[in-house]
Amino acid sequence: MRENKSIRLFGSKVLLVPYESFHVEKYHNWMESAELRELTASERLTLEQEYEMQKKWREDCDKCTFIVLDRHKYENWSSTDDSHNKEISAMVGDVNIFYPPDSHDRSEGEVEIMIAEPSARGRGLGKEALCTLMKFAQETLHTTTFTSKIGFENNASIHLFQILGFQEVSRSDVFKEITLTLDASDPEIFLPYTKNYSVEIKK
Repeated sequence: MRENKSIRLFGSKVLLVPYESFHVEKYHNWMESAELRELTASERLTLEQEYEMQKKWREDCDKCTFIVLDRHKYENWSSTDDSHNKEISAMVGDVNIFYPPDSHDRSEGEVEIMIAEPSARGRGLGKEALCTLMKFAQETLHTTTFTSKIGFENNASIHLFQILGFQEVSRSDVFKEITLTLDASDPEIFLPYTKNYSVEIKK
């Protein structure tokens, strides 16, 4: 989505940055994991296909994708390397929101979260990253309903979404996934998880 081309979103523990080409190699290495592909219902891609997908996601008007950085690791990076390597070192996952194709109405969006780095799991980074994105969508794109489709076996993600107040609305035995939804019409709904939320627009 073009809206996030120059935007960075800050939380207490995470920093969300637009998905750029220099992130692709590490992202591709993550997705070589059969477990991650199964949990995220993703196909295995070649590195070249991953670069093509990144470019498509970057320009897609109906999708907003951010790479999740461990903010503490990012801000305490002591190397003299460039900012690209700083971000790559701090990458822990990604978070996305999709909107209906060819629609200017952003009232309902479908969200996804993946914390790919095992060492980053269980620390609340996924919860904060997801809420940071949803707060951005709520305030900037006027999204008031969020949905998510999660595989039956992805118990950690189901539990995370339920903690945040998502309710199960349907199950598909064909696709082996649960659809959950959250009413976010209350402007304060994400405050408990986004106390240090801020937005930076890079010029």
